[in-house]
Amino acid sequence: MGDFTLLLERTRQGDAEARNELFASVYAELNRLARQKLGGQPEFTNLNPASLVHEAYLHLVKQADVPGDNRRMFFGYAASVMRNVIVDYVRQRGALKRGQGGVHLTLTSNDPELEGPAPEVEALEAALQQLAQIDRRAHQIVEMRYFAGLSIEEVSDALGISPATVKRDWHKARAFLYSALVPDAP
Repeated sequence: MGDFTLLLERTRQGDAEARNELFASVYAELNRLARQKLGGQPEFTNLNPASLVHEAYLHLVKQADVPGDNRRMFFGYAASVMRNVIVDYVRQRGALKRGQGGVHLTLTSNDPELEGPAPEVEALEAALQQLAQIDRRAHQIVEMRYFAGLSIEEVSDALGISPATVKRDWHKARAFLYSALVPDAP
């Protein structure tokens, strides 16, 4: 059993020191994931990678039982949490623009009135939710491949299925998402 798995197990047993060690050990990788996810889409949010990691961290530490049996499953879950943080942020910002709620200021954001809406993020989230209803495993594969950056082999190992099955479900999920997001495509 590796150090990471031992930290996960100790964390599940309520060891606060292990929880701190666990998150200290994954911070750099979570920050890399955040930079990767935010890097290509700065127009969608004003979140910076550090803010995203800290928001995800707050969600993760609220969990009574840290999810995942190993490093790959943990990062798959962490990527899902980051996606949810981004989607929640975009939705909240959209609600503010439509006059709902009060003034929302953060240390890392600009004036929300000057930013455009992010319908692409909301459309992607809706398509991912549809995919989860239709094919839960394909949805997990998308989260692990796209949001956590895992390879076909790593996803195969984490889910206990063959690489060929991961590839097949990955292609199926991508086709579904493409048709959901680009309805007029040939």
